[in-house]
Amino acid sequence: MAKAPPRKPKAVSGRRTSRDDREARAPRPGQPKPKAGRKPKAGTKTIVGAKRDGGAANRARAPSNWSTTQSRARTPPSGPASEMRIAKAMAQAGLCSRRDAERWISEGRVKLNGRVLETAAQVVGPSDKIEVDGAPLPLREPARLWRYHKPKGQVTTHRDPDGRPTVFDALPKQLPRVISVGRLDYNTEGLLLLTNDGGLARHLELPATGWLRRYRVRAFGDITQERLNQLSDGVVIEGVQYGPIEATRDSAQGGNVWLTIGIREGKNREVRKVLESLGLKVNRLIRVSFGPFRLMDLKPGNVASVRSRVLADQLGAEAAAKLGLGGDDTDDDREASAPPAKRRKPAKTAHKPDDELKKPERGKRPSPPRDSTRPKPARPTRRSRT
Repeated sequence: MAKAPPRKPKAVSGRRTSRDDREARAPRPGQPKPKAGRKPKAGTKTIVGAKRDGGAANRARAPSNWSTTQSRARTPPSGPASEMRIAKAMAQAGLCSRRDAERWISEGRVKLNGRVLETAAQVVGPSDKIEVDGAPLPLREPARLWRYHKPKGQVTTHRDPDGRPTVFDALPKQLPRVISVGRLDYNTEGLLLLTNDGGLARHLELPATGWLRRYRVRAFGDITQERLNQLSDGVVIEGVQYGPIEATRDSAQGGNVWLTIGIREGKNREVRKVLESLGLKVNRLIRVSFGPFRLMDLKPGNVASVRSRVLADQLGAEAAAKLGLGGDDTDDDREASAPPAKRRKPAKTAHKPDDELKKPERGKRPSPPRDSTRPKPARPTRRSRT
């Protein structure tokens, strides 16, 4: 009769284990010893002869979509996210407007897949490689909007052939490459909207948007409110039809008159030409608002960002979705200008005695300091009753 194998004794806490228990727990030949204080979990496999290689074994078993910034370098594509005309793709990238993109293509500054592009009617997609002046087309960033107080004596263009100062040369360095929403003349000051998205600039410029652009005007001469009311039906000047204009006479100052003008089209020198047809010569023109965005107390030369949520609310849900505005309120509305001056340290004051630093108790007025040279006033004596 075969002899039954001996049963393994159970380990009891607080007692010394037997020799059979120690042999059963001993590692098998070729298996590494477990570290002291750490027990392998049940069901886990131990790789024999594995070395520390920075997690290469784990990455070999990782899914195919695994990626980190250290292990896989991202190469951003130069093409747009969807198929569109190349001029629109350049405008959405914030390089220029569509009209400027067409001019750049005609000048031979744009390459498509290594060849110089000859026509602006080319449709491009995500797989195309676009280069402008030898640099790849940047990725489209979220559309943003800024308010800029343009001072008098700046041209609203990136390059001026006459060498005059431009708006974009005077912008703060921390601002990205932006384009203007419309233009202001060299002698016109006030609110100028800036954006990094050409599609947003085009949408805000269209008269179909219906946003009113309001100006404060100082003109030489005088005019009545009755004549200004005639502009509400529009006017034709030198064969050009101008739409309805809101005009109000505010005050008169010497030989000048102050007016408030509201237009919706924004044609070239529209305010000046309309008022000249009425016998007024404009000598100061300030744009104080563009739709819902106002100049307010923004100082000349300063820039203030418009919150994305405010911009999306003003455009409406349909236009905001079309322009890719999600309403994320991550931008601040702080003004950007020249770096502020260093704060001066307050001057050191002489140490005050402890008597002067003590605060009076509530309900009691502090007594004035007593002069030691004066004698104490004599107390009145109580008269005795007789």
